[in-house]
Amino acid sequence: MNTGVAYAALAYLSWGLFPLYFHQVASVPALEVVLHRTLWSLVFVLVVLALRRQWAWVRDVLRQPRVLGAFALSALLLSANWLTYVWAVNNGHVVDASLGYFILPLVNVGMGFVFLRERPRPGQWLAVAVAACGVLWLTLQAGHVPWIALALALTFGFYGLLRKVAVLGALEGLTLETVLLAPLALAVLGYGAWQGQGAFVHGDGATLGWLLLGGPITAVPLLMFAAGARRIPLATMGILQYISPSMQLALGILWFGEPFAPQRMLGFGLIWAALLVYTLEGWSQMRKADARLVPGDTGKH
Repeated sequence: MNTGVAYAALAYLSWGLFPLYFHQVASVPALEVVLHRTLWSLVFVLVVLALRRQWAWVRDVLRQPRVLGAFALSALLLSANWLTYVWAVNNGHVVDASLGYFILPLVNVGMGFVFLRERPRPGQWLAVAVAACGVLWLTLQAGHVPWIALALALTFGFYGLLRKVAVLGALEGLTLETVLLAPLALAVLGYGAWQGQGAFVHGDGATLGWLLLGGPITAVPLLMFAAGARRIPLATMGILQYISPSMQLALGILWFGEPFAPQRMLGFGLIWAALLVYTLEGWSQMRKADARLVPGDTGKH
């Protein structure tokens, strides 16, 4: 249990620090950063698979076109999420990006209802309704829909939905996704270099080094997250997952100096209230379930 909490907390802490990493490659266009991130993530996970001699799944996947199609779609969703996030960080929208991951758990509730025929409990519906009020308030204050936050929440929400019903684990799934994206990434980066453009041609050593680090920086938190998820209850994961957007929000305001108008506090406050309702309701249900599993007192001591 303690090991699982440590793994999960480290994963969320790593994701919370991502704006600092992407700030180091801010001179590189967001699309190019995502292409590099794809390639070097693939290199890293292939090394991990080689060290673990974990190749048995490859033959099974190649025999299932439907699985390949599902992971091709999840790869596109993941790359769209990465592209949106990198663009947001490098264009002064870290606070907006943090909002996307604050509302993600509530988006997951709605997706479970629509696509998996799950029946959310009344407390979960209340949390979704309160969060929707928060998003509506932020929309009215900004004069436009918070598209960055919604794009991040929806792309990762649909990605999580596909991975929830997938047959592969975190390491194998990330490997397959990056394998499917790698030919396109390599072709685009190669064409750019041939045209005399891109970080391969104009980047300095520090920039290239940061881009290479994108592989382990992407893959290691995913592996720690998978290790933690196997060891601790879902309710505990639900509480820990707010580490990342909280850190991103703090970085956006305190480190990057992004404006945070007092009027926005009401919108964020409603979303935080929704998350509190959601977390307490889930924790309560877990305690009730644990209580039902405790054997009754037989009177023998």
